[in-house]
Amino acid sequence: MPKPKGQKNTKNKAKHTKLLDRKINKQKSDQALRKERLKAIIKKAKEQ
Repeated sequence: MPKPKGQKNTKNKAKHTKLLDRKINKQKSDQALRKERLKAIIKKAKEQ
């Protein structure tokens, strides 16, 4: 049976978007952290 007119699946979509945003933010922060670590290692290697 179809849903009545006007009913949408907004709760699940909102949850999914929230989870994806969390995942993307985590990936960005991990990537930035990795860059900083690499910079520190390169700087240390150049000093020696």
